[in-house]
Amino acid sequence: MKLPEHGANPHRLYKEAGQREPADIIDFSENVHPFGPPAFVKQQWPDFFGLLTAYPDPEAEPFRTAAAQYHGVEKAQVAAGNGAAEIFTWLAKRYRNKRVLLVEPAFSEYRSTLESENAQIVEINLQQSNAWKLKIEEVKKNIGGCDALYVCNPHNPTGRLLEINELAEIAELCRGVCELVIDEAFIDFVGEHASFIPWLKDYPHVIIARSMTKMYALAGLRLGYVVADSPVIRQLTEGAAHWNVNGLAAVAGARCFSEEAYRVQVMEAASKERKKMEGFLTEAGCVFIPSAANFLCFRLPDPSKSEQFFRAMLEAGIVLRHTYSFRGMDGEWFRIGMKRAAAMERLRKEMHQWLTN
Repeated sequence: MKLPEHGANPHRLYKEAGQREPADIIDFSENVHPFGPPAFVKQQWPDFFGLLTAYPDPEAEPFRTAAAQYHGVEKAQVAAGNGAAEIFTWLAKRYRNKRVLLVEPAFSEYRSTLESENAQIVEINLQQSNAWKLKIEEVKKNIGGCDALYVCNPHNPTGRLLEINELAEIAELCRGVCELVIDEAFIDFVGEHASFIPWLKDYPHVIIARSMTKMYALAGLRLGYVVADSPVIRQLTEGAAHWNVNGLAAVAGARCFSEEAYRVQVMEAASKERKKMEGFLTEAGCVFIPSAANFLCFRLPDPSKSEQFFRAMLEAGIVLRHTYSFRGMDGEWFRIGMKRAAAMERLRKEMHQWLTN
């Protein structure tokens, strides 16, 4: 079954799956939390109108300065992009015609952007038999001759978290060998204590990509950033488009860093719903991967019925993230983003009805 590479955009999914779209659907395939952006975005929306008539700051101010202050780094160590996706296009150009080690399954943009720049891709394949954990021994075995290693933490799609000491061990393996790219798109759901950014001063060969989409529900504004040694930032942004970050995103994004109470609310809600879902999956006989993020991966008691289940959920208005585009998961697993309690209860109801028929 050929389906879209990414989650979200359920209308396109229904079209490509050849199924009629119900009037009422809940999209669990995307990982933006259900609470919407911080309240100030709506409250100050009329004030943002004036930004539309002026060119944005070419260095994405005030966002760049706010991000640097939030992480305690120099402004020269930060660059902003039109979503984290743009940053991965910069990185792909950096590794043009070079050799890059990917941990699969992985976010498909890593491979697609690298392949567009003729990078040679080497794979470490996570295994269900090892609970989808990245083994340091596999990094040691494959890192030789590579120019970069991409690691996502927490990992997408499994939600597995590497602890700081594990990341430091990987960074040591990469020292003098290659650069280490850490995608921290979902680290906000764990907390800044899990971020590797404070360690950058000891590891100048590490590059960290961050997203404002997931925690702050700003998917439509397209805002991400990269933190690295200042010479690396200059090199990455040499070919970047002028005014690549719009003025509204730069101003709203800068204010988001002060929203501590909002972050706590979102983290606690995601954790609560994830734990409830884990309990349901256990009782239903499904297998799930322990996750530190705002999403959860699971497999049916009988994986041979995965496509039948996926289509039945679509018919019921439940959109799950398929895994046909995640290497090694092959459509047998499903990923669900955590939503409001009522939506999660509807998901459990539809799943229970299907599983017990």
